[in-house]
Amino acid sequence: MAMAAADIEELVKAAFPDAEVVIVDLAGDGDHYAARITSQAFKGKSRVQQHQMVYAALKGNMGGVLHALALETIAPA
Repeated sequence: MAMAAADIEELVKAAFPDAEVVIVDLAGDGDHYAARITSQAFKGKSRVQQHQMVYAALKGNMGGVLHALALETIAPA
């Protein structure tokens, strides 16, 4: 079963209410996405820490319902 882009966005926005989220379905199959997430919450964090924060926001769906997610995280200036 695939995960809808809207569901990913909802989980991210629940964890990062200020986030700007852009999600692209890379293969058209609902399993392979790219996401660009901009949030003040990422400020001062390493790229690895930022990505871990996003994975935590996805509440265990990564690697299961959500097969692949290419992340770009941005802390606004």
